[in-house]
Amino acid sequence: MLDLIVIGAGPAGISASLYAKRANKDVLVFYHGVSQLEKAHKIDNYYGFVNGISGSELYENGIEQAKALGVDVKNEEVLSIESDMNSGFIVKTKLAEYSSKAIVLASGSKKLRPNIKGIVDYEGRGVSYCAICDGFFYRKKNVAIIGNGNYALSEAEDLRNIVNEITIFTNGLEAPKTDLSVVTDKIAEIKGEMKVSSIVLESGEEIPIDGVFIAQGVAGGADFAKKLGVAAEGDRIKVNEKTETNLPGFFACGDLTGNLLQVCKAVYEGAQAGLSAVEYLKTKE
Repeated sequence: MLDLIVIGAGPAGISASLYAKRANKDVLVFYHGVSQLEKAHKIDNYYGFVNGISGSELYENGIEQAKALGVDVKNEEVLSIESDMNSGFIVKTKLAEYSSKAIVLASGSKKLRPNIKGIVDYEGRGVSYCAICDGFFYRKKNVAIIGNGNYALSEAEDLRNIVNEITIFTNGLEAPKTDLSVVTDKIAEIKGEMKVSSIVLESGEEIPIDGVFIAQGVAGGADFAKKLGVAAEGDRIKVNEKTETNLPGFFACGDLTGNLLQVCKAVYEGAQAGLSAVEYLKTKE
């Protein structure tokens, strides 16, 4: 079992890994896809860079720094995090399962809401972003999952033994390999009155549905946290000054905690999360 798994390889995640590794802890960092930092053309308000630095270079430098210190960094898509109060946490990726005593979540904020008419109107009234959280409300009913990647398939597995029927809507994207019903047409609208009742395709076809689960792209940090019962306000995870959440051994830092969305804040919170994780691990020795 690992001491610490860090999810996210941006300034917050890498800073957490550096401080934990320097405390002689066994640390594994996961990252996947393109980070918000990599999209930054130039950063010229960060200490120490007279002529600025591109976001992609700063991101890559951080990963190489962690590797040089001996941190194991893997490019794997995390599908779920499970909590076992007796032994710690289980992180499932597309390729394997990993166990750790503590978690630092630093995966940044991901906006997964597709631009489909009706989604915002029916959030909480048939539109959900968490299968484990809300699946019970749709037992024996017919539901839709909007998405086409591994995250969508993972959400489908959480619903499979609860609901009556699952249909995956890719909204124009390529169909995933699955035994479930798949609709690849673009979605025009989600309709209903007091709650969701149907999905209307751009072709004009209207498909009756009782609930819609959004699982577009990859899972964001808030998705993992909410499924574990971690306190959050919208997509902002609640932490104290030590980056501790309400779940022992589970820490969050960086953009996930809101407020100033800057590299300097992410580095500070990541360092704090790494140190807090080390203190927590001492109680498990």
